[in-house]
Amino acid sequence: MNTTDLMPLPARPSLAQYRKQAKELLKAYKAGESAALERVKHFHPRAKELSGGEFTLADAQWALARQHGFESWPKFVKCLEALLKANSPASRFEQAVEAVISGDLATLQRLLAEDPSLVHARSPRVHGAMLLHYVGANGVENYRQQTPRNAVEIARALLDAGAEVDAECGAYGKDTALGLVATSVHPLNAGVQLPLMDLLIERGASLEGAPGGWTIVPAALANGRKAAAAYLAGLGASLDLEGAAGVGRLDVVSACFDAEGRLKAGVPELKLLRGFHWACEYGRLEVIGFLLDRRPELVRDVSTGMTGLHWAIVGGEVEAMKLLIARGAPLEVENEYGGTALSQALWFAMTATNGIDYPSTIEVLLEAGSVIEAGSLEWVSRQERAPAATRARVAEALRRYGAES
Repeated sequence: MNTTDLMPLPARPSLAQYRKQAKELLKAYKAGESAALERVKHFHPRAKELSGGEFTLADAQWALARQHGFESWPKFVKCLEALLKANSPASRFEQAVEAVISGDLATLQRLLAEDPSLVHARSPRVHGAMLLHYVGANGVENYRQQTPRNAVEIARALLDAGAEVDAECGAYGKDTALGLVATSVHPLNAGVQLPLMDLLIERGASLEGAPGGWTIVPAALANGRKAAAAYLAGLGASLDLEGAAGVGRLDVVSACFDAEGRLKAGVPELKLLRGFHWACEYGRLEVIGFLLDRRPELVRDVSTGMTGLHWAIVGGEVEAMKLLIARGAPLEVENEYGGTALSQALWFAMTATNGIDYPSTIEVLLEAGSVIEAGSLEWVSRQERAPAATRARVAEALRRYGAES
């Protein structure tokens, strides 16, 4: 279940009110109201099979339950009834979660002292997260994906109280706290991602994640967590071709090819393509050159939605862009969103808040001969959320290379 756009529960929810909401959703859906149709489309697991005539009260209840993160209406009702009981285990768990995400160490310690079983309790929501998983601010309900500055102290309190460091939850399948922290932007933005990872590893967390789950290093790369991926690789996390390429381990990458430069048997082609893309996004120049020497066609591959040049733009890796362009990267191939290299760079320059110097990527593309689409200057001028200095810099570059108002 997607955990974005979930609705929070009040401390003392009204079951009658939620039953009323389900009836209102049923009525609105049958009337064809766009908000209700979109709501059902997003949260009902069989939305594509439904029509207005087939949509029942049970369907409305199911969609409402899932909008709050619950697998079914009966499980939703059970949780609501539990929350209505003063000092119930469900109420204490919700209080503890709020203490974790807000950094209220004193309240968390008091709750754990009053009820030591809390550290082993799980959310009744579909992800089944424990308190330690909430430290990852990832894969749980979206309104609770936040990391306090004292997240390391919060995690230490939970571990000291007996939290199982490698306990699994179902946020994305099979997830551990380390995997959630390593792939999350919130601990990174709070400046505690690596210290949190250190603590979890010190307490015995596996660098490989949950058995049968996703591998942490490639997952970190896929989520833009460059430093976390490199850190785990440096500590000895296992690396396949994909992960090694993304962290710049040319020794591991080269070992995946035979003496004739062919991919060894058993190494999936998709791992090669993903590894090439991560090498482009994270500026692993030696790896990019090595892979293109053996597979020059990679520079034009768009089968996964974007070329290597598009990925280099995502990472703001100017030198990687120059290398790719020199090796024949196409400038006008569109990505899965219909954007050429230049249009993608323009979009990032106007919308991104990650501190990457995207105007520099625009300069590289313009110098290489990228075609400026009609209306680009006007579009840039309308992006009022972008800093004025960035808009002015981009507009000046576009004019210099021939754009007209």
